[in-house]
Amino acid sequence: MASAASAPPTPGKLKRIVAASLIGTTIEWYDFFLYGSAAALVFNKLFFPDSDPLVGTLLSFLTYAVGFAARPLGALVFGHYGDRLGRKKLLVLSLLMMGGATFAIGLLPTHATIGTAAPVLLTVLRLVQGFALGGEWGGAVLLVSEHGDARRRGFWASWPQTGAPAGQLLATGVLSLLTAVLSDSAFNSWGWRIPFLLSGVLVMVGLWIRLSVDESPVFKQALAQAETRTAKAEPLPIVAVLRHHWRDVLIAMGARMAENISYYVITAFILVYATTAADVSKQSALNTVLIASAVHFAVIPAWGALSDRIGRRPVYLLGAAGVGLWMFPFFMLIDTGDFGSLLLAVTVGLVLHGAMYAPQAAFFSEMFATRMRYSGASIGAQFASVAAGAPAPLIATALLDKYDSSAPISLYVIAAVVLTLIAVGVAKETRHRDLNEVMSSPTDAGAGADRDGDGDGDMKEAEGRASGAPGARTL
Repeated sequence: MASAASAPPTPGKLKRIVAASLIGTTIEWYDFFLYGSAAALVFNKLFFPDSDPLVGTLLSFLTYAVGFAARPLGALVFGHYGDRLGRKKLLVLSLLMMGGATFAIGLLPTHATIGTAAPVLLTVLRLVQGFALGGEWGGAVLLVSEHGDARRRGFWASWPQTGAPAGQLLATGVLSLLTAVLSDSAFNSWGWRIPFLLSGVLVMVGLWIRLSVDESPVFKQALAQAETRTAKAEPLPIVAVLRHHWRDVLIAMGARMAENISYYVITAFILVYATTAADVSKQSALNTVLIASAVHFAVIPAWGALSDRIGRRPVYLLGAAGVGLWMFPFFMLIDTGDFGSLLLAVTVGLVLHGAMYAPQAAFFSEMFATRMRYSGASIGAQFASVAAGAPAPLIATALLDKYDSSAPISLYVIAAVVLTLIAVGVAKETRHRDLNEVMSSPTDAGAGADRDGDGDGDMKEAEGRASGAPGARTL
């Protein structure tokens, strides 16, 4: 189905699109991770002061987990309208919602000022953050995937994924700087508010860049085709996803388990474990995550490029298996209390995590047809986060409290790895999928998958349908 819409963008235009997605996701993840770091370091004292320190941390992480609970709702709402109205409009809205909620947290009175209303308001704002992030990820990766060169889709689509370590880097860096220059009393009194208020400035920058890019040409082509057909109304995107792509949704959810759980154990729970069980200073723990996040940022595009060469599944499976094998050495290194060992543990963990996270954007995008892609990718990714990333720091902290050992935490992550290995193991390779295909039948929806593993046989069949072969139904 040749059209101008399917022509690859110029290098300059593609870089602007990648920059818009990357900066937007960086800001969104900065806001989201900032809360997680603050939950581990100060929120237990400011919003749950009547609790035992470890119980206060558990309650603080509980409000952290609430944000994940809102992400599936955000995925449903943003996915629906993103498949109907376009990717760009919804990405602008998600950025405004996330930035507004984060800025408001910086103005929030603490328990000492307004009592129990403080944690209630904190929880409400965390829900808004989660709702916005539930819609952000799918739109950002699709905007790049649907614009980019198909031969290098894994590489280009991995750049919005670097927004996670970039946001982590920015959030941890600001907190690390503040804890270094401020006393504990000053930081707990007012210093913690600065990173949240800074979000307001970052959102304005991200909004300006995001408004400057065009809508996805693949989506515009599919929308134009849909508008020419008046015989039958389109089904709701969520209905189409569950009818034709339910298996892909389950695969995406399973693929997320090890990736999501390991990441929050390595970056959020580590701040609790290192400072309590391993007697590492708060500053050292923050600096470790800071340096490791910089390495994480650098390796993600490399893993994405590798997935273009050998496939999404092999790279993903390598990362999952590596994380599972690394968990026991990870905690053994941290237990030494040595900064170099701590840095090695976190850095290797995030490098292996990157092998899962980098191809994920292209992998999930390639699973779904165009007019249900935002919904499908978002639902698969965000529904899994409720069972994976949401309770991960909470479960890890509870296991530490009960067993006073890291072994149960390692086994918890390894169990998630097993689920991911099974899910990705049964998935079809997708790197040869043509995103301009917009088929709606169960057979057509999976046409881009390389079922026999040879990398080209199924694409010939798909290209025949895409060129207008009889019997193909478009959505």
